Amino acid sequence: MDVHQTPIGFPALIILLASLAVFGLLMLSKSGGSPDGGSNRSRLSLLGIAIQTLAFFVIGFGRITVLYAPNSPEAIEQAGVTLFLAGITCWLFAASKRALGRNWSLVARTRSDHELVTWGPFAYVRHPIYSALFVWMIAMAVAFGHYWGLILGVPLYWIGTVLRIHEEERLLRARFGENYAAYAKRVKRVLPGII
Repeated sequence: MDVHQTPIGFPALIILLASLAVFGLLMLSKSGGSPDGGSNRSRLSLLGIAIQTLAFFVIGFGRITVLYAPNSPEAIEQAGVTLFLAGITCWLFAASKRALGRNWSLVARTRSDHELVTWGPFAYVRHPIYSALFVWMIAMAVAFGHYWGLILGVPLYWIGTVLRIHEEERLLRARFGENYAAYAKRVKRVLPGII
């Protein structure tokens, strides 16, 4: 057995792949907005996306050893944890995207008709989608048995996330000024009441 990999059960892999499909559908679904020629985009946020993506590759890289029988207690426990974490991710992403509506974008940007969203998950944290993706990264480590990948994956993910947050907040502060400053003072970035 590879010292860098923990044995897994097949059900957790199926759950992870299913959650990836659900997440992909949520990501590709329309937000209700139309393209806005007056938008202000941040190209630097693309670097943050690349670093975050690298973090996910680090977690996914390596051999996967399926040892547990599908109905073994270990496989069922691992599948349950994966389902719980993947469920949180999909729910939080869907709720965040719904709250953002036409403001949602993969790359940091503001529109000429941009609204400052402070309801839904944004009433509790300013960047709930990044919180959701972090939870999914943990689900991925559990399902693949690649806990060792978290050693490099977590710092990479947060480097990319901090870069994206900086760019998004720069654009939002420029667009909303004191309203955004008051919101930022009241609501933490990624973990309610803490960070």
